[in-house]
Amino acid sequence: MKLRCLIVDDEPLAHDVILRYLYDVPFLEKAGQCYLATEAFSFLNHHAVDLIFLDIRMPKLSGLDFLRTLNQRPLVVITSAYEEHALESFELEVVDYLLKPFRFDRFLKAANRALEQHTLRKQVAIVPAPATAQHEQEPLYIKSDKKLIQMQLDDVYYLESLGNYVKVWGRDHFLLTQRTLASFEAQLPGDTFIRVHKSFVLNKKIVHYFEGNMIRLLNGKVLPLGKTFKHVIKLFPG
Repeated sequence: MKLRCLIVDDEPLAHDVILRYLYDVPFLEKAGQCYLATEAFSFLNHHAVDLIFLDIRMPKLSGLDFLRTLNQRPLVVITSAYEEHALESFELEVVDYLLKPFRFDRFLKAANRALEQHTLRKQVAIVPAPATAQHEQEPLYIKSDKKLIQMQLDDVYYLESLGNYVKVWGRDHFLLTQRTLASFEAQLPGDTFIRVHKSFVLNKKIVHYFEGNMIRLLNGKVLPLGKTFKHVIKLFPG
C-alpha cells in the first residue's frame, strides 16, 4: 500500500526537503506539487490524493482556510514554521503538525501516523457492524431539520454540545438537534457511551488510542479529553 502525497507550500525549499524525505519512505509516493492553496483545488478535482503536506501561511488563501473548504478531505500533515497554529490545526483533525525545520525522524513519525489512519479508515469503511448489535439495542431517534431520523447506536460516534443544541456525529457526518447533551447522556447506555469532556459524549467502541489530553478515533478524528474526565481511561482494558 502506498499513500499518494500532494505538497502544498509556497516555498520551493520546503518542497525540496519534503521530496527528499518522501523518496526515503517506501510507502509514500509523490502525487503532485502546488505552490498555492488555490492551485490545490484543481489538482484534487483531477487526481487521487491520500495525504497532503500542507503549509499554513501562503498568499491568497491560508492552508487552514483551504482545509475548511474541503468536503472530502485527504489526510493532512501540517508543515509550518509557526507553532501558534497547532491547536487550531488539530481541531481540524490533521494527522500531525511538523514545525519547520523538521528532521527526517520526525517526518517519518508523521508518515507512519498517516499510514495507520489510512489503514483504519479503510477498515472502518468495509467492516459492517455485527448483525446482532442492531437487534439488541434500541435505535436513537433524532429530530433534525423538521424530520425524525433514526440512527443505530453503533453508528453514533460521539455527541458534541453546542449550548441548547447537540451535534450527533456519525463516521463523517452529523445531525444537529435542539436538545442538551445531558438529556442524551441520560438516554444512552452508560456501558457504551461515556462523557470525556464537558462538551463531548463518546462511543467507547470507536476509540483508537489516548495520547495526553487527546483521544484519537478510528475514523481519524481527534477529541479533547477534559482534565476532570481523565479517569475514564480506566474504563478501557489494557
